[in-house]
Amino acid sequence: MSAAPRRPRVGITTKQGGPATAAGRLYAAAVEAAGAEVVWLEPEAVAGTDPAEILRAVDALVLSGGVDVDPRHFGEGTIPEANVEVDPARDAAEFPLIRAALERDVPVLGICRGVQLLNVAAGGTLHQDLSLAGLDAAEHQQREAGKTDEDVAHPVRIEGRSRLGAVLGADRLEVNSFHHQAIKTPAPGFVVTARSPDGVIEGLEDPTRAFAVGVQWHPERMVGGHPEQRHLFAALVEAARRRAP
Repeated sequence: MSAAPRRPRVGITTKQGGPATAAGRLYAAAVEAAGAEVVWLEPEAVAGTDPAEILRAVDALVLSGGVDVDPRHFGEGTIPEANVEVDPARDAAEFPLIRAALERDVPVLGICRGVQLLNVAAGGTLHQDLSLAGLDAAEHQQREAGKTDEDVAHPVRIEGRSRLGAVLGADRLEVNSFHHQAIKTPAPGFVVTARSPDGVIEGLEDPTRAFAVGVQWHPERMVGGHPEQRHLFAALVEAARRRAP
């Protein structure tokens, strides 16, 4: 009698101590509900470890949300008015891991900070703060408007012929929003797949890879009231399953 195939393993990058937080539990729940096993990738465990070794232990990555990407990683000095808050340990741990994942075509889903990291790791740039780009940053910080994490903040228009559009089964979606940085220049090979009404890039993917998709919103916070968001995690886990031995 043959043994049942193992569940795919999905590594979730996070800040130190992130697995014990409420936010961490939401990521884990979304990944586990899609049929995968969670492997937590905290900075202290990742730093100094060969990325190839980490990627041999997982079948896909979720790049989770968090504080800002340090502008030095996309060739800029920090603008004081941008109010940038960074986590050097996370940046140092995650950038080599992301680049190794892209090189090896490991499935990747970037969420909020994660899509920004994915873009910068592949050679793109960011707006340090939306207000410095002439946009209303408050439109993308729904807590300032008194909304809960599960509420929607604004719609996004999705490219219907994109992988993101196929996964979500829609060309328009209402999403939440918790960011003040955003993608400025997409990385070479990546295409924009979603935008908010003010033009902010909300989705990005590399159509030549097995699964390299990022979204600016937080689907793990919406899966309860917006079941279509579960499809993102299901698609990642399916890509991981195809890669798993």
